[in-house]
Amino acid sequence: MNAFAHRAGFRFAVHAEPATLDAHAHPQSTSGVRAYFASDARRAVLSVLGLIWLLDGALQFQSFMYSQGFVQMLQGMESGQPHWLSSSIGWGTGFASHNLGFWDTLFALTQIAIGIGLLFRPTVKLALAGSFAWVLVVWWFGEAFGMLFENAASPLTGAPGAVLLYGLIGLIVWPKGKPGGLLGARGARLVWAVLWVLMGWLWLIGPNSSANAIHDQISAAPSGMSWLNSVLAHAASWTADNGFVIALVLAATSIAVGIAVAADWHATTFLWLAIYLNIIYWIVGQGFGGLATGSATDVNSGPLFVLLAAAMFTVLPRTDRRTAPAAAGALVPREAA
Repeated sequence: MNAFAHRAGFRFAVHAEPATLDAHAHPQSTSGVRAYFASDARRAVLSVLGLIWLLDGALQFQSFMYSQGFVQMLQGMESGQPHWLSSSIGWGTGFASHNLGFWDTLFALTQIAIGIGLLFRPTVKLALAGSFAWVLVVWWFGEAFGMLFENAASPLTGAPGAVLLYGLIGLIVWPKGKPGGLLGARGARLVWAVLWVLMGWLWLIGPNSSANAIHDQISAAPSGMSWLNSVLAHAASWTADNGFVIALVLAATSIAVGIAVAADWHATTFLWLAIYLNIIYWIVGQGFGGLATGSATDVNSGPLFVLLAAAMFTVLPRTDRRTAPAAAGALVPREAA
């Protein structure tokens, strides 16, 4: 009887083992994926950055990018720029338009290659280095340096340019083993301060601070979705004739965000404020980057500012990161000890 029980128990164990393995297979695979792509805050930011690069590459395959509409969009940035900038954009656009299909496909594949490179650890540094070169090309020829030289750039609509933020994020989370990546902690905070003080100044220039400037920018935001059209219409109505006051408040807020984080004064609070502001900008000023219109080249700067703030969390002293709001854990995982 004992022998029978032993054999029966053995058969039961053999048949039960696969069920036990199946029950634990999913958690193990999930934890393995997380350990590879989000083992710490810096790695999580790099993975998200890679996914955004992949999305940008996919957007470049849209039929609009292979049409004269894309060429005309690039040519539209020449107006109002200094001669050296407008002429260089005109040359670049003319060069690409002679074989648009080839060059546009190359642009798309370049961004996809960067995205894939960022997702896999052995190629992260190579992908980041390549992205820095590509950022300069696109910021120059594709975004006209965020329209800063035209004196009409607006933080609400995406200034100083989404692609610049790709580069800054890459510099800060470069896998070097110390906070701040290639910039170092002080350098990262200085760049953050300069960026946000610049945005504060942009809010004060005439095209952004007139009575109806914000109303007009919201009304011109891309959409492609009926419900978003309603949201934009209500937001534009609310800001009508109030542009100057709103611009002053946002200018002061932007400068405070930049200086507070740089000085490590309630840095966690001001980083979250930066995140909330840019979510609002992304909705009412950038129309979710125009992703539903079929002509978006990227997600615009809103999500990149959020990711930049996430990267800045890795620069904070560990005590500050651990006292961050509980929700921060979902967005910014703590670095491994």
